[in-house]
Amino acid sequence: MRRHIRVGIIIVFLAQLFAVGQQTSIEPGTRSVMDAHNCYPYFDWWSDRIDRALSSGTPLAIEQDLAWHTDKRNGKSWSVVAHGTDTSGTEPTMEVYFFERIRPLVERALTENNRRDWPLITLNLDFKSEEPEHLAAVWALLEKYRDWLTSAPRTADAVVQPLAVRPVLVLTGESDAQERAFYNQVPVGGRLLVFGAVHTHMENPSADPSVLVPEPASNYRRWWNNPWRIVERGGQNRAGEWTADSDKRLRSLVQYAHERGLWIRFYTLDGATQEELSCHGWFRSYNFGSLERAKARWQAAYSAGVDYIASDQYEQLATHLIEMRRSSLRPRSIEPVRPASFTSGRKSERTQ
Repeated sequence: MRRHIRVGIIIVFLAQLFAVGQQTSIEPGTRSVMDAHNCYPYFDWWSDRIDRALSSGTPLAIEQDLAWHTDKRNGKSWSVVAHGTDTSGTEPTMEVYFFERIRPLVERALTENNRRDWPLITLNLDFKSEEPEHLAAVWALLEKYRDWLTSAPRTADAVVQPLAVRPVLVLTGESDAQERAFYNQVPVGGRLLVFGAVHTHMENPSADPSVLVPEPASNYRRWWNNPWRIVERGGQNRAGEWTADSDKRLRSLVQYAHERGLWIRFYTLDGATQEELSCHGWFRSYNFGSLERAKARWQAAYSAGVDYIASDQYEQLATHLIEMRRSSLRPRSIEPVRPASFTSGRKSERTQ
């Protein structure tokens, strides 16, 4: 009898241990992660951005902008990672620059099957052109890597369905063209591999959250993507010191999003000198003017529970998030796991 009791206790313990290993961080408000804004090369410059982002550890988000390039000589077209539609055809593809770059990380995660930090990487797609052929090509690429991707069942209605969480989560924009390609064309009973943003009504950025986003999450639309100007009037360039009113506004937006079942993202929170902007290819419109001012917003966003904090300053933001987690401002958050050894092969950055 005692032997049976001991065996039963061991079985219960192992079952509990296995259950813990299967828990994930998928629910809105569970964690705040660094979102690597514009994480791709500009022409011949800054090709090491994905290495820099991955060096910060996981979990994290990585943004990839996509354009549809057509070769004028032979008429062949394909999707490239680029900031705009003025492409040369020498830009990398997302398969080479993103998916194959993360292959060792994903395959290791699948082997270890410790789902506590899943999804390890959120891939944020920013389409610069939406030709039907382009969207179809991206869907075909996602199908190729479907075993890596978080998915949900396509049902006959829009009711939110449970996610089958995998190492990678793919998010995309709010356009109806993308919804047709990535949701409507998926047959009932199939799997959704990418999730869109909710429609926003930005006529008055200072409006109540219920005016900005009147609809809750649906099976396809599961996140809310925001410029900073909905928090501070005029955005980064007009922001002064961080105030209690701004903090209250930020928290109201985050709380509303999470109550509606949405992840929430804010872009792009930078604080740099004019020289740093030029050297790194960052944009003036996203700049608070100093690292100290940016850090104040990073801390506020983290404390409020923002899911995705986007910045071009990958290393500084990732380090600051670790410091905030260690100070127990939000004990539910999970600290990123830095690679035990990482050689980026980083080339020196060139001036713009």
